Amino acid sequence: MRVVIAPDKFKGCLTAAEVARAVAAGISEGRPGVDTVLMPVADGGDGTVEAALTVGFTPVTIPTVGPTGQPVEATYAVDGDRAVVELAGVVGLDLLPGGRSDPLGASTYGLGVVLREAIDRGARQIVLGVGGSASTA
Repeated sequence: MRVVIAPDKFKGCLTAAEVARAVAAGISEGRPGVDTVLMPVADGGDGTVEAALTVGFTPVTIPTVGPTGQPVEATYAVDGDRAVVELAGVVGLDLLPGGRSDPLGASTYGLGVVLREAIDRGARQIVLGVGGSASTA
C-alpha cells in the first residue's frame, strides 16, 4: 500500500513539511511497511517556497527590503529556468515590526527586487505565491 501525504501548514504550529513528516511517522507506527510519499503543499502564502524545495528546487537567498523598508533576506526556489517566489517571505505579515498591521504604509517593493533577481538569473517561468501580504488589512 502507498499513501500520499499532501498537507498544507498548520499555521503558527508546523510547516507543511513538518506536518507531512508527523503524519508519515504516525502511519509507520500504526502500519509498518506502508510506503508513504510526502508531498507538502502550500496555498500561495507562507510555505510556498518550502514546498518547492521539498521536491528538488534549489534555494537562492538574497538581500532585499521588507514591508516597511527594513533590510531582510528573502529566499526563493529555482529549478532550471523556473522560479518559485513567495510574497509572504519578502513582504509578509510576519515581517511587520511588532506585528502591527499597516496596510496603507506597507510596501511590496522588496518583492519586485526578488522578481528582478530571479529574472536576471535566468528565470523564464515564475510561480508567484501572493498570500500573506503585509499590504492588506
